[in-house]
Amino acid sequence: MLPMSDAQRRTRYNAAKKLHARGDLVAARSAYADLMPSAPNMPELPFQLARIAEAEGDLPQAATLFSKAETLKPAEPLILAEVIRTQAALGHKDAALAAHDRLIALTPKAIKPRADKAWYLQRLGQFDAAEKIYRKLLREHPDNGELYRVFLGTKTLARGDPMLREMARVWALPKLPDPQRMHLGFAMAKGLNDAGQTEQVFKVLNRANAIQRAHFPYDAADHKAEVDAMLHAQARVPAPLSGGGDPRPVFVTGLPRSGTTLVERIVARHSDVVAGGEMAHALRLAYARWDGPAGMPALDTILEADLRGFAGDYLSAARNTAGPGAVVTDKSIQPWLILGLLRRALPGARFVLVHRDPRDIALSIYRNYFSDGTHRYSNHLPDIARYVHQFRRMVAHWRAVMPGVLHEVHYEDLVANPEPVSRALIDAAGLDWQDACLSPHEGGGNVRTLSLHQVRQPIYRTSAAAWEKHGDALRPFTDELARLEQEDG
Repeated sequence: MLPMSDAQRRTRYNAAKKLHARGDLVAARSAYADLMPSAPNMPELPFQLARIAEAEGDLPQAATLFSKAETLKPAEPLILAEVIRTQAALGHKDAALAAHDRLIALTPKAIKPRADKAWYLQRLGQFDAAEKIYRKLLREHPDNGELYRVFLGTKTLARGDPMLREMARVWALPKLPDPQRMHLGFAMAKGLNDAGQTEQVFKVLNRANAIQRAHFPYDAADHKAEVDAMLHAQARVPAPLSGGGDPRPVFVTGLPRSGTTLVERIVARHSDVVAGGEMAHALRLAYARWDGPAGMPALDTILEADLRGFAGDYLSAARNTAGPGAVVTDKSIQPWLILGLLRRALPGARFVLVHRDPRDIALSIYRNYFSDGTHRYSNHLPDIARYVHQFRRMVAHWRAVMPGVLHEVHYEDLVANPEPVSRALIDAAGLDWQDACLSPHEGGGNVRTLSLHQVRQPIYRTSAAAWEKHGDALRPFTDELARLEQEDG
């Protein structure tokens, strides 16, 4: 074969990218691979093959290929970012931290690479190491609201802490950009609450939430239509299919900030269980297969072959996310919309529904920052009430059409009486009891939740009834939820 010119290589690479963009992953992978012998030093090829491997659920292969791309182009931030992400997802913390350091070395004065490493250290539970980085960054950038917010996610401030005064100084700046004011507002609210200055919390929270809501409004009617479509499609839930598959999923679902992370970690302390975390595969695969909520057919009309195809796709994605294991927990928030489908398609699955006082849920949602564009209802107390109400509608439906299928855990009962509630939980998950399940904080690992610090602590009761200090401020939530439930009778 004649040597290939640079122009010819670029032409064939662009043709492969077009196949990739069209979603023809098999043809694109073949085209990239065919080009590699003629372009062994072209980093784009292993990079694109890594993207395909990840899209097909092979995260270990994706990580290997991203690392190969870095070897070919070691000073490329985009490649390094992918190395960090995939190594972290695989639980290779030393490799991920080393890649963080290589990325920082490219631009030592930049904020984001150092802040990203500190955030990863928080997820690993290395809070002191993270704090050193954050404090250095704040000395260099004292007006950066986002740094305060992420740092204080795992730091408690006492009354009179100098950081409270410093945040108040920044808050008073008349020209502070809205995004930084938003982040600072969430940080100040936590700091003030930690310090016992609860009367000031909602003054900054309301401003922070209003800023985010202005950019990312919520359509409560649209969400109600989604719930209505799911109720209609799953009005009847036929018996589960025969058979099963590996891994056997245990779905732990509920509203955000309800205690699902604690419940998952109790189950995942069992030696037969792998923690999958918020895998988000189930709803994504269901909506992709059946064209979203509006296209979801009645559950009793879906062909068995389609149900088995959905189940196979889910189990494959779960294996690739969580790794090998007989049982995997799936702590995704949204599966409560499709529990009927999951019950029908995954005969071995178990379902745990976590409840908490809705006033505590509303307070926790409202005072926590969620990534822009996600959880849009979180920035307005009446909208939180509307979201909670739709969840309750779905739960009432599942109790009616799938009696005895859901194991329901109440957060307040769990923290008040950990052992009996945990034993019942483990039994409902289809597992034999192990004493390790009483020590969820000892599980270690990489935590992907807002409760970065809390999940490293023994089970405690101090978060129960936290709403009582803010009862008047929460009236827009409690009044709207009462109105909605009165309407439904």
